[in-house]
This record gives sequence, C-alpha cells and structure tokens, in this order.
Amino acid sequence: MPKRGYHHGNLKRALVEAALKLIETKGPTGFTLSEAAKQAGVTPAAVYRHFEGREDLIAEAARQGFEMFADLIQYAYDKGQPSALAAFEATGRAYLAFARKHPGHYIAMFESGISVNRTPELAAAAARARGVLERAAADLSEQIPADRRPPASLFSAHIWAMSHGVVELFARGAPGTQSPFPPEDLLESGIGIYLRGLGLIPPDT
Repeated sequence: MPKRGYHHGNLKRALVEAALKLIETKGPTGFTLSEAAKQAGVTPAAVYRHFEGREDLIAEAARQGFEMFADLIQYAYDKGQPSALAAFEATGRAYLAFARKHPGHYIAMFESGISVNRTPELAAAAARARGVLERAAADLSEQIPADRRPPASLFSAHIWAMSHGVVELFARGAPGTQSPFPPEDLLESGIGIYLRGLGLIPPDT
C-alpha cells in the first residue's frame, strides 16, 4: 500500500510531480521509477499500478504539459483580440513564459525523446497546442495577398521553431550560450523581422 495513503488519482498525480522534480534536477533519463516512488513517498510496486515504465511516467508529464501549454497560449491568443497581430505576438511570449515557469513539463514535452504519438491522449494534447498557434497564424496571414500567403502551418512552425530556439539557447541557462540580450528581446525582435518580411508590420515599426 502507498505509504502516504494516497487515493488512486492522488497517487498518480504525486508520481508525476515527483518525476517533474527529478526531470528538472537529473534530466529525463537520469532517474529510475524507484527514485520517483521514493520521492513520492510510496513503494516501488505502487508505481506499476499506473505506469509500466519510466517512459510512460514521462509521457504523462508531457501530456499534462501540453494541456497546460495549450491553455496558456489560448489565453494569450484570446487576450490579444481583436488584434490579430497582438494575438499572434502574445502566443510567442507565452511560449517563453511557459518554459520558464514549468521547466519539468517543458523538458518532458520537448527534450525527453518521448514521441507525441506515444499515446492518443498525448497526441491530442500536442495537437491542441499546435492548433492554437496555427489559428493565430491563419488570422494574421489573412492580411497577406493570397498569392504571397504562406500556409498557416508553415507560418506557425517558423515561429514555434524560433521560440524554441530562443528558449533552448538563451532562456534555460545552458553553459556557453549566454546572450547579451534578454531572451524576451531576442524573441520579439526575431518575430518582428519575420513579420516585416511578410509585410505584416511596417519596416520602421
């Protein structure tokens, strides 16, 4: 029996929370299920009631992360309305904010090597997050003449890649990659250059 008397749902949540702490301190491959159990204060056998292995535990952390991420960028998108430009720029800032506030989830989502297709639930959560970014890109690209308009999926993928790069190189404290500019400024200026190239903001803005 679990040492802390967890109910069924609480035990699963406690194990994920334990895994997130271990992911932050040891990386996604630097801990065992037994360590996660110890961190949660339960027996190793209790872990296997919910997860077959470490990868399943990390996948659940990633699923939760994508759900939280989707909620955050949806909120940012909604807050930027009715301006399509403000809504789009807000989603980029939300990406950076999420990575800083939830590093364990972020690592599970993007650095663990766990495929988003590992489970239908994880795939659905990742697709929902991607869908918000694509919708923001589609709204903004309506202002571009049809013959020069990039697909919304390409548009949003470029911004996602730019946001991810800024996070990985400059917002996570990786050694040897300190930038003379704040990550927020790097991301904002990068998005600005991209949008100017599409003619969505004036050259002198």
